[in-house]
Amino acid sequence: MLNIFKKNGEEPYKVETHDDNFVPDWLEDDLPEGQLLLDVYQTVDKIIVKSTMAGVNPENLFISLNNDMLTIKGKRDHDKFLDDSEVLMQECYFGSFSRTIILPEEVDAKKIEAVLENGVLTVYLEKMYKNHQIKVKIKS
Repeated sequence: MLNIFKKNGEEPYKVETHDDNFVPDWLEDDLPEGQLLLDVYQTVDKIIVKSTMAGVNPENLFISLNNDMLTIKGKRDHDKFLDDSEVLMQECYFGSFSRTIILPEEVDAKKIEAVLENGVLTVYLEKMYKNHQIKVKIKS
């Protein structure tokens, strides 16, 4: 299991960010937010983030990258026919949700791809390569 959520032996944590310029108004309600569950994988050249998004319209999703932090926000609307129904059991979360994670490596912001297919969101982040070595001239 990839262990990118731990830092210095601490338990997993959530980092919250706020930027009025990029977040749609409907995500800024004062209602409580659900925390999005994620699976994060790593290959030699990519970081892959997956999450279930059953019932989420792609227009209600917002994905951003700020330095080494990836944020996924969205909103899952409940069906209108449920307004007049009596709830017998409710385990599915409806409303706004978000999650911000710190990525283990620097990624190329120009090479990010997000795909929503069969209710699963997959975000592909291409790693930056800094393996080149340069010689530094020392002045005396």
